[in-house]
Amino acid sequence: SRFIGPFQILKRVGKVAYRIVLPPSLANLHDVFHVSQLRKYVSDLTHVIESDNVQVRDDLTTETVPLRIEGREVKKY
Repeated sequence: SRFIGPFQILKRVGKVAYRIVLPPSLANLHDVFHVSQLRKYVSDLTHVIESDNVQVRDDLTTETVPLRIEGREVKKY
């Protein structure tokens, strides 16, 4: 699964949700997320996807575009 961020947590909302700071490009998203949708940020710049490059559609989906192809594997059935 893919995550974008990191984003600052503003406050805890209830027992299992958090309000986060979203950039203007993600303004169409609700800013409260269940803990199952969040991951602790581990500093590794190769894993960070800039939110400015993410376009969230009205149905809350995104288009996934590979950044690079690491290798090729051919499977025979």
